Amino acid sequence: MKQPIRTERAPKAIGPYSQAIKAGGFLFISGQIPVDPDTGDIVPGGISAQADRALHNIRNIIADSGATLYDVVKTTIYLADMNDFAAVNEVYAGYFDSEPPARATVQVSRLPKDVLVEIDAIAFLGE
Repeated sequence: MKQPIRTERAPKAIGPYSQAIKAGGFLFISGQIPVDPDTGDIVPGGISAQADRALHNIRNIIADSGATLYDVVKTTIYLADMNDFAAVNEVYAGYFDSEPPARATVQVSRLPKDVLVEIDAIAFLGE
């Protein structure tokens, strides 16, 4: 059985998808871009600010699902420019400072709304 997750503390989906889905003891979080859910605008300030907002959105979705960032087992980071890897790593380390999840980071040719970063995640919620 699957359960869609919706929260006002993260951006609304901009297409036919859910913010997250609970299924089989896992929470699958859709890619989060640096949109402020209160304004619907992309946050200003470059890659560090954008990575922070995307991770903040993920944290809010997880929290509203009854879990924490500690429960995240896998993330994928999509970068518009791999030269931003170190800056994103620095922000990321602030969210996952203990037992960080498995992760992949890739450069892509373009992201929604021409943002610099998008991050998705999978959290383990238990049996």
